[in-house]
Amino acid sequence: MASVYVHFPWCLAKCPYCDFVSYKTERPDIDHEAYADAVIRELALRENTFNGKSADTLFFGGGTPSLWDPKAIGRVIDAVAGPAEITVECNPTSLDRDRARALFDVGVNRVSIGTQSLDPKQLQFLGRLHDPEGALRAVEGALSISGLRVSTDLIFGLPDQSPDDAAKQANRLASLGLEHLSCYQLTIEPGTRFGELAKIGRLPRAEDGVVAEAFVAIEETLEQRGLRHYEISNYAKPGAEARHNLGYWRGDDYLGVGCGAYGFVRDGSSGRRWRNQVDPKKYIECNDPTMTDEPLDSLALLRERIMLGLRTTEGADLGRAKDELGIDPWTPERLRAIAKLEERGRVERHGDVLRIPRRAWLFADDTAARLF
Repeated sequence: MASVYVHFPWCLAKCPYCDFVSYKTERPDIDHEAYADAVIRELALRENTFNGKSADTLFFGGGTPSLWDPKAIGRVIDAVAGPAEITVECNPTSLDRDRARALFDVGVNRVSIGTQSLDPKQLQFLGRLHDPEGALRAVEGALSISGLRVSTDLIFGLPDQSPDDAAKQANRLASLGLEHLSCYQLTIEPGTRFGELAKIGRLPRAEDGVVAEAFVAIEETLEQRGLRHYEISNYAKPGAEARHNLGYWRGDDYLGVGCGAYGFVRDGSSGRRWRNQVDPKKYIECNDPTMTDEPLDSLALLRERIMLGLRTTEGADLGRAKDELGIDPWTPERLRAIAKLEERGRVERHGDVLRIPRRAWLFADDTAARLF
C-alpha cells in the first residue's frame, strides 16, 4: 500500500520542543485557497510517483492543519483518490465541536489532537496556548461527532513530573472514551529553543529513571483501559490503530506534498526520498517544489526497515525485506549481533521476524543501531 502526507506549515505559536517546518502566523494572514491550489498542483505533478499504487491513507500534519479552512482541506481530499483513513492534526486552540463537524463534513474521518498535558504549569513550560479545560473541551467536542475517530497526544518525561502524574493524565484522557492515544517522551532536538537552552545548561531535565518509570506506569494504566501498546509511543483499542503510521513503520511508500514535506517511494530494490521547499511563499509560487532528491540503496532501506519495524509489536519482518529489497538480511555479522541481543533479552527472533520485548522498548534505538 501507499499513503499521502500533506504538510501545513503554519501555527499560532512555535513550540520550544518542535523541530518540524512551521511558522508563527495569525489565521487571517494565511491564504487558504492559494495553499490548497499549490498542494493540488503538486499532487498532479507527482501523480505517477506511486507507479500505479493507490493511496490507502491521507494525513494532514504540521504545523497546525486545523487552522486551514475545512473547505480548502476538502478540495485536497477530493484530489486524492479514495483513501480509507483521512487524518487531520489539530490543536485545542483551533478545534471545537463545530470545527470537528466541518472537517468531518468534507471527508475527514480521524483527528489527532495535541493535548500534550493536563497540567497548567506543564503546558506553560511546553509553550502551549491552551489550558487543560480547553484541551478536554476539544477532545470531547470531537468525540461527540458520530463516525469521527479521535486520538490525542500526551508528552511525559517533563521536569519534576512524577510517574504517577503521567499515568493519571493518560488515564484521564482515556476515560473520555478515546480509542487511541499517543504518549511521547519529551525529546530535545537540535535547532529548537529547548535544544539551545540544553546546550548552555539552562533547560531543566527529568531523570532517566523517572522517565522509565513513567513509561511503564502509562503502559499499565492504558492497558487496564483496554488500549493495546502496539508501538513504542502509541496505544489503541483493537482495530483503532493509526493505519497511516503503521504503513510508515512497515516501510511502505508515502507521497509527501506541501511545504517542507518529505516523500519516499521504492522502485524494486532501491528507492528515493525527496524534500520540498521549506519557504511557504516559494512553495506556493514554484512549479516544482522539490528541494532535495536522495537515492537510497537496498542497504539503506533495510536499515530503515529494522529501525522502524522494531518500534512496533509486529516487529521487523526481514523475510519480507529480503523478498522486496533483494538483499540478504542474515549476514554473519548481523546474526552475531542478534545472538548477543537475545542473550541480554533485548530482542527476540520468530522465524524471519525480529521483535523487541516490551520490557526492552526503552532501549529500542540502541538495539536497532547494533543491527545495522
